[in-house]
Amino acid sequence: MRIRSWTTRLAIPLVTVGLIAAGCSSDEEAAPEGAVAALGTTNDINPKDVSELRDGGNLRLAIGALPQNWNALHNDGNDADTGALLRPVMPRAFKTNAAAELSVNTNYFTDVALTGTEPQQVTYTINPKAIWSDGTPITWEDIKSQANALSGADKSFLIANNTGFDRVEKVERGVDDRQAVITFKKHYADWRGQFAGNTFLYPKSVTATPEAFNKSQLDGLTLSSGPFIIQSVDRAQGRVVLGRNPKWWGDTPKLDTFTFSVLDSAALLPALQNNEIDAVGLASRDELKTARNTNGIAIRRAPGNSWSHLTFNGAPGSILADQGVRVAISKAIDRQGIASAIQNGLVENPKPLNNHIFLQGQDGYQDNSLGFDPAAAAKELDALGWKLNGEVREKDGRKLEIRDIMYNQDVWVQMAQIIQQNLAQIGVKLTIETKSGTGFFTDVIAPGNFDVGQWTWVGDPFPLGSLIQIYGYNPNDLQGNYGRIGSPELNDLIERTISELDPKKAIELANQIDRKVFEEGHSLPLMQSPGNVAVRANLANYGAAGLASYDYTKIGFLK
Repeated sequence: MRIRSWTTRLAIPLVTVGLIAAGCSSDEEAAPEGAVAALGTTNDINPKDVSELRDGGNLRLAIGALPQNWNALHNDGNDADTGALLRPVMPRAFKTNAAAELSVNTNYFTDVALTGTEPQQVTYTINPKAIWSDGTPITWEDIKSQANALSGADKSFLIANNTGFDRVEKVERGVDDRQAVITFKKHYADWRGQFAGNTFLYPKSVTATPEAFNKSQLDGLTLSSGPFIIQSVDRAQGRVVLGRNPKWWGDTPKLDTFTFSVLDSAALLPALQNNEIDAVGLASRDELKTARNTNGIAIRRAPGNSWSHLTFNGAPGSILADQGVRVAISKAIDRQGIASAIQNGLVENPKPLNNHIFLQGQDGYQDNSLGFDPAAAAKELDALGWKLNGEVREKDGRKLEIRDIMYNQDVWVQMAQIIQQNLAQIGVKLTIETKSGTGFFTDVIAPGNFDVGQWTWVGDPFPLGSLIQIYGYNPNDLQGNYGRIGSPELNDLIERTISELDPKKAIELANQIDRKVFEEGHSLPLMQSPGNVAVRANLANYGAAGLASYDYTKIGFLK
């Protein structure tokens, strides 16, 4: 599943990480040698044995806003900040290493296995020690209840993503209450991601009814299950504290607490310099230079599974409802120019991201884009009846003016200004509008109050699991397709892809989907994160995690 982030400081577990750098730096300092945005197989977290860490301590981090809903399965809870708060406190079935290789998270499950293919069947065997924070056991009924809520059968559950549960026929009790057997009515390729990556397992009390699913977690988590628990939420101060879970059955954490404070983007680096937070993503070349010159700070770097993009609003009646207009505008945006201007100084050879589904360095990545061709874009708009009248095109008395909505951060605005200049060359006027982080998705993007929207997608090791979420179109089931763009043909191709259990064939089909997404003018990927993070030099087992998941019990400060 993909989660959203309004900031260019892209979220990987527990810290927002710089995606792009400002293009108007005061110098032309070269990028670090070997710096690329392509995914790799290593990370940079200052790995240390726990014997070298002191007991206790408080890791201070920043978020952009408090959760709109602490249920990350809900469409209002599907964002990076909420995910950062939940990862140390909620169950997931798999963990990953820096090469994105999966292994069962044995804190919660002793085994997760594909136990049948015709029909497809997956068996989850729950660790007999695994309990919720009130002491009740995690059982097969929690899995069954979540499967039912995410199935899409009852549209009153306002889900962020089906995560394949629309393809499940039934969930049954296994040998005992600690085993669940999931039987599918249709194949699902990314079955490992149903309770992993960006998707957490919730207790049945949260997923049993639409009322509980939609509203029970508005003010905070009612139950959790991890090495940490939510200790306090101070809405007035914009602060969340996680403390050790006294009922935790696994390794004892080294840290006593995590403290998350709500800070504006411009306040992050000063807060690091003033010793108010311990880690921050670096969103510009100047910030990288400043962080390097700050005493006690180390720069850690590993590209992560996150990227910037823009989405078009193709809803009926919108100015971009015509597929041809969206495609023409897509061709007029110089994404290579944006990458060169924005990422210069962070990577050696900046390149745009040319695939919606796979990232550079990931198996399956290929360039399926339509290319930069402003001359063709102008001709296509002419053919569609949008004629130049002065500096802006018109059709039937309506000017081709579009609103570009983004979080109020300098780097987003700089990208938008480049796009604004590109589109002016073909007679399209783009107006830049910035918004605060609070309610950005809930109040602006989800209702469709934009013509073009810029935000970040944060992925996980299960890219096929987000195909329906973002690119499938059902007018009665929004999920993550905020542009309301799609087609029966694309839906059918998505169905074929997620049904394909052969990984190579699934990749081939996924790239057909990607080309179709470009051809529909659905959205444009821009750049993926180079993953620069400034952290306290004495902080261990934390920093630029790359594709790896953290072991929150092992994060701590050196003795």
